[in-house]
Amino acid sequence: MEPVTVTRGSGPLVLAVPHAGIWVPKPLHARLNPCAESLSDTDWHVDRLYSRLVPDATMVRANFHRYLIDANRDPEGHSLYPGQNTTGLCPVTDFDGNRLYREGEEPDEAEQAERRERYHSAYHAALQAEIDRVRAEHGIALVYDCHSIRSEIPYLFEGRLPDFNIGTNEGRTCARELQAAMEEVCRSASDYSTVVNGRFKGGWTTRHYGRPDQGVHAIQMELAQSAYLQSEAPPFAYDEAKAERLRPVLKSVLDTLLAHLRGLQPG
Repeated sequence: MEPVTVTRGSGPLVLAVPHAGIWVPKPLHARLNPCAESLSDTDWHVDRLYSRLVPDATMVRANFHRYLIDANRDPEGHSLYPGQNTTGLCPVTDFDGNRLYREGEEPDEAEQAERRERYHSAYHAALQAEIDRVRAEHGIALVYDCHSIRSEIPYLFEGRLPDFNIGTNEGRTCARELQAAMEEVCRSASDYSTVVNGRFKGGWTTRHYGRPDQGVHAIQMELAQSAYLQSEAPPFAYDEAKAERLRPVLKSVLDTLLAHLRGLQPG
């Protein structure tokens, strides 16, 4: 299993997909609790949802599951949301607060370090290489971090999550006009609800790479899975009809961001 798949495009857009992978090594399966076997915290089919929306986009996809290691967490293990329930770099609980491992089977520090080197570092090395490449070619880069999540998870947040959850770490990771343009497109889609920097303000990817002053703009989109899945329960099937309604909105988001990005290019 290659840790990362890169589909290279010629434009300035880099789609980061850290949580759509479902590969878990066989020895790890034997250590997991039955509740973990459904891999319920996967960003199901999100790579398929964004596929070919922008023909010249680059996509960097992690093939390993987040239960092995979470490619969107700080590699030093620092919490992105201090004081709030969340999951860690090598998660030991799922999004419902259930223990992932059988008693005594949780990874120790040495195993976590090995996972970090083999998978987390590999993913971010590939992502950094593509960001550097497109910025060298275009003078600017847009990192769009593709995510999805169940719309109701009481352990993580109250109530029901909006359909579109835009995260820019309170406007720090991209130019203001990019955030405003993206929000306008989302709010104009009357069938969907939108929030900016709500429960999800952007994970480690967005916060780490988003350096607008250096020509790298980063935005996270956390989609409610109810917007494109048949059900937010196993087998988490892709709903063609829902997706066909949603994909044009996502295409409009990406096209609008790229149009505004051209105005930010140096020179």
